[in-house]
Amino acid sequence: MAVGKEVRTKIASIKNTQKITRAMEMVAASKMRKTKDRMQATRPYSKKIGQIIKHLAQANPEYNHPYLIARHVKRVGVILISSDRGLCGGLNSNLFRKTLAQLMHWDNSNIEVDICTIGTKAFGFFSNLKVNLIGQVSKLGDAPHLNDIVGVIKIMLDAYEEGKIDQLYVVSNEFVNTMTQRPTVEQLLPVVASELDENLSRHWDYIYEPDAKEVLDHLLTRFIESKVYQGLVENNACEQAARMVAMKSASDNAGNLIGELQLIYNKARQAAITQEISEIVAGASAV
Repeated sequence: MAVGKEVRTKIASIKNTQKITRAMEMVAASKMRKTKDRMQATRPYSKKIGQIIKHLAQANPEYNHPYLIARHVKRVGVILISSDRGLCGGLNSNLFRKTLAQLMHWDNSNIEVDICTIGTKAFGFFSNLKVNLIGQVSKLGDAPHLNDIVGVIKIMLDAYEEGKIDQLYVVSNEFVNTMTQRPTVEQLLPVVASELDENLSRHWDYIYEPDAKEVLDHLLTRFIESKVYQGLVENNACEQAARMVAMKSASDNAGNLIGELQLIYNKARQAAITQEISEIVAGASAV
């Protein structure tokens, strides 16, 4: 029964794969809880400093920081955050699709783009395209530190201060819930005040100590770093959630495939038994 043996081999192979995907699902679920806690711990700081910066963008400060002044856009910088590993469903492909659409929009507007990537997948994908990659960092692990990404942030901030780029964006996945991760494109520089904040409808300012320039220089730099770092930790949470869902789907599909192969095996086995019985009966009749 060669067919039955072949089917049994396939069933055993798929069962081994199913064990691996189930193990990966449980590992991803465990890591997701940790990365989600880290993401939620950093969100209040990122949100609060963002509110302060948007207040400053509508204020009347004695010092106009370059990060708050809009320019005519000829070139933009993009910090693109992806995962280091695959097997996480369409997380990276959806992010890259969103990025390519944005790049096409800028290209149609005759705007050039410089890109810094965070994550192996982004670097591997865009290094094969005709884009200007000016920096990259990867293999940051599940618990990245701000010091790991300061380099790529400084590349972009220096380019902005030198006038090489006129806008700075961060592209990453936003964690909505376990089943939903949304690719987002957010403008970091120049800082744009939110029109939805009622407190920004009137102009007001802070009292600076020691002086506006020193405070704003440090505060705006911390703001950019916090936004990029928040995007990184959210992307990590998205990665683990997407991997958990993908591995669960793979395990379920493996179970369905095993059921179908088991049915095929049983039919082949039944057909072989029936044939043997028919041969025995035919032999007995001939005698």
